Amino acid sequence: MLAGMSYRLDQPQRPRRNRKNAVVRAFSRETSLSPDSFIYPLFIHRGRDKEPIGSMPGCFRLDPESLLREAEAALEDGIRSIVLFPKTEDELKTKDGHEAYNSEGLVQLSLRALKKRFPELLLVTDVALDPYSSDGHDGLVAADGRILNDETVNVLIKQAVSQAEAGADVIAPSDMMDGRVGAIREALDDAGHTDVSILSYTAKYASAFYGPFRDALDSAPKSGDKKTYQMDPANWREAIREAELDEAEGADMLMVKPAGPYLDVIRTLREVSELPIAAYQVSGEYAMIKAGGQLGWVDERRVALEALLAIKRAGASIILTYYARQAAQWIRAGG
Repeated sequence: MLAGMSYRLDQPQRPRRNRKNAVVRAFSRETSLSPDSFIYPLFIHRGRDKEPIGSMPGCFRLDPESLLREAEAALEDGIRSIVLFPKTEDELKTKDGHEAYNSEGLVQLSLRALKKRFPELLLVTDVALDPYSSDGHDGLVAADGRILNDETVNVLIKQAVSQAEAGADVIAPSDMMDGRVGAIREALDDAGHTDVSILSYTAKYASAFYGPFRDALDSAPKSGDKKTYQMDPANWREAIREAELDEAEGADMLMVKPAGPYLDVIRTLREVSELPIAAYQVSGEYAMIKAGGQLGWVDERRVALEALLAIKRAGASIILTYYARQAAQWIRAGG
């Protein structure tokens, strides 16, 4: 009975026509990836060679010479910005985190060497105490376990000024203390560093995705957790409040961390702020894609680029990613 029957769809609008081949799909493409959007996170240490990080395949703790070689390779791949994260020796970690503002510290020495060799490279630095604290927290810890906000800010401004004096172009406070953006802005200006930008970790969540990063730096809290200062993963409206405060205090750019699980927060900040929005594809996101690729469960290249594209599509104009060099190479090869 059905033989010979046909149906003609009366639909003048057919969205598939804009997907019919690669050329037409390119005409309609709303989002694109470029190495110009990437900041490349690099781990550094005082060793004499680079050390592989077991939970982050393809990532290393870089000694001074390896750092310069990696920075040069990144520039050749079109990556024009890096951010440094130091692994501090245990003997230099203290409760007051004073190594954070040592003018001869690992970050400061690295900044000077990079700026001398590659003046065109935009240097970003992390401002927080966890790499330098014997307690492993982003702030100073009171005897009863409380994280001290204002006392911590007084240390962070010393750290920020020390980094700026060593050559940092962008200061990125990741500590989530209240009021630190305004205090850092005032301290930088008073020290004559009015051109140094602040990329604020505006919505940094108390996330389970940071594990490999803490392994890389041996910076996990010795007790307690970070839930009294990092944001609750259940909240998104709170991110608007944090963004409004950071803007009022002088932030130049706002960041969401992690990126992939918080695309809604990236979109929210993009809609409420005129500032550039950054997003950090964190170590756990990277490690999961790497592991899936190594096990043959997913196509690493396609999944990594799709994840980065989603972050860009959500509204991030800046992406911090350990895939920066690989992604740049893949993009240059045609995606």
